[in-house]
Amino acid sequence: MSPVEPIRVLVVEDDPVAADAHVLYVGRVPGFVAVGRAGTGAAARRALDRTPVDLLLLDLHLPDVHGLQLARSLRAAGHQADVIAVTSARDLAVVREGVSLGVVQYVLKPFTFATLRDRLLRYAEYHAAAGEASGQDEVDRALAALRAPAPAALPKGLSAPTLERVTGVLRERPEGRTAAEVAEEAGISRITARRYLEYLVDAARAARRPQYGQVGRPELRYHWLRER
Repeated sequence: MSPVEPIRVLVVEDDPVAADAHVLYVGRVPGFVAVGRAGTGAAARRALDRTPVDLLLLDLHLPDVHGLQLARSLRAAGHQADVIAVTSARDLAVVREGVSLGVVQYVLKPFTFATLRDRLLRYAEYHAAAGEASGQDEVDRALAALRAPAPAALPKGLSAPTLERVTGVLRERPEGRTAAEVAEEAGISRITARRYLEYLVDAARAARRPQYGQVGRPELRYHWLRER
């Protein structure tokens, strides 16, 4: 029995740091291999002409073309690779348009390795389905493989409305905020603010850095991770 061929992925991302991370992430998922990277739509087209690819990990905001426009032109040129879109855009009209262009998953920035790994493993299950379905149930199972699990419940003691307020404070303050400042602006206690801020850090949606003052221990300053 011949070994199963890995799923070949082309990473299309113009930010070099993000591209390096995405290539590394893909390489850490069993059954996948990153066969190249491209920083523009034009470079992606050249790479696809040279190398067979099963899946594009595609940033939608490229310097020379929108990702969906690129996907449309690739379909017209006969390229059949599926697409996992990487974006901070939350416009559902864009999501609907992408479905018709071979976008099988969306991953919202910023995301963790665990999130991408889940999407890739679900895609692998979908990709492995072949042959003729025995009935409706088998068709449903093949499509269900692409569906993301239900959102994870927040840790005990955290609420969605308060998390939304804390998130809003950080997003509106690119210079960052301390837990005390977030507490004041969100109308919660400092201890509560720190719990939510640490949750956002653990979820890779915020970062913390020490802020050194005149005397005493440095205070932590929290920054929302930039979205593109």
